[in-house]
Amino acid sequence: MVDATAGNGHDTVFLAECVGESGKVLAFDIQEEAIQSARAKVAAAGLAAWVEFHLKSHGRMSEHAAHEGVAAVMFNLGYLPGHDHEVTTQTSETVQTLTISAGLLKFGGVLSVVCYPGHATGLEEAAAVESWMAARGNDGWRVARYAMLGTRSPAPYLLLAVKAGAPQ
Repeated sequence: MVDATAGNGHDTVFLAECVGESGKVLAFDIQEEAIQSARAKVAAAGLAAWVEFHLKSHGRMSEHAAHEGVAAVMFNLGYLPGHDHEVTTQTSETVQTLTISAGLLKFGGVLSVVCYPGHATGLEEAAAVESWMAARGNDGWRVARYAMLGTRSPAPYLLLAVKAGAPQ
């Protein structure tokens, strides 16, 4: 499994709990503070043996994961909470990495993206990710959008896609 945006480690811990002793989680982030925070959270949960951290862009995940060998890829877009809000995921790189992720996923694998349209670059990025996901629906993937209703400001929302098809 892949945590494309390790952040403070919440998703990394979740994925490590899912893979158990027989699996591996690849966790990526471009910020040293994020890697340190995620590493500490994973260690505190006793899951360090199942996680491999990479201080690099999620756009390089294909260097560490096999084509059609990944069960799930999770993105939590935006910025690292409690740190510099100017350092954010970038729309063009995120969309390119979604395409990379699609190739890494096994058939039936899950792609999860939490979008944050409430910050400066987040609205543009959320729209681009949603457009990318919608196109997967045309390719036979099962795609869903989960969002809060009745919020005053643009609230974060989840886009979820399951890779369609079966191996040939």
